[in-house]
Amino acid sequence: MEPPHPRAPRDLHALLALYDRQVRREARPDGPGCRVEHVGGVVRATGPAHAWNGVLWSGLDGPDADVDAAVAAQIDHYRAAGLPFEWKLYGHDTPADLGDRLRAAGFVPGGPETLMAAEAAALPRGVPLPEGVELRAVTDEAGVRQVVEVHARAFGTDSAAIGRQLLDRLAADPDGIAAVVALAHGEPVSAARLELHPGTDFAGLWGGGTVEGWRGRGLYRALVSHRARIAADRGHRYVQVDAAPTSRPILRRLGFLELTTTTPYAYKV
Repeated sequence: MEPPHPRAPRDLHALLALYDRQVRREARPDGPGCRVEHVGGVVRATGPAHAWNGVLWSGLDGPDADVDAAVAAQIDHYRAAGLPFEWKLYGHDTPADLGDRLRAAGFVPGGPETLMAAEAAALPRGVPLPEGVELRAVTDEAGVRQVVEVHARAFGTDSAAIGRQLLDRLAADPDGIAAVVALAHGEPVSAARLELHPGTDFAGLWGGGTVEGWRGRGLYRALVSHRARIAADRGHRYVQVDAAPTSRPILRRLGFLELTTTTPYAYKV
């Protein structure tokens, strides 16, 4: 087993418990028109069609818990709203067979990712950029279009919903979101966003993507460093990320440690 990284938090079990409490069980709405509800041992987020809709947390491990009924109740809730949704299942969630129950109810699992976290203030600062590249804060519609363009090129997916979410957040809660785009001689080639959870120790790193041809030049590291500095300056102790397999080695070298896995279970109503 590798020794802990000198910049990494030490007590991983305590850190995961803190994350579960602050970010999942005590989640707050993350955009205009969104609400968070605590219903029957489930914490769920509901908002506009372009927002993230789904289950953030479930406490369904008691002796009297009717797991299948709780799952069916969430399907009924989102079906009534006409919203596809996601059950965000973490590797340590209980009961242990919850994933099997979700699949039996019609959910389709996506690719697992790894929840990783690090001390924001301890991460490297001033990561050098390739020649001709500059970072620019996203503050308006033109910047959001650049983020959407990068995501479409980097991930090959329609990122219009992310653009709408970002515009909503920038208009309604600019202190709760920060996005950045990397420009190479004026062309957007990498982008990412930072979601801040007011009143918590955590800020989330999301959407880090780089277009083909600019990968492997340190842009991902630079965007992590840039956002971690913002998080630390705004009083957040930790930054966390749902890391894809391609990102994990980079994050480990920066000082992130693995806390658990997370798998999205999608349901189409």
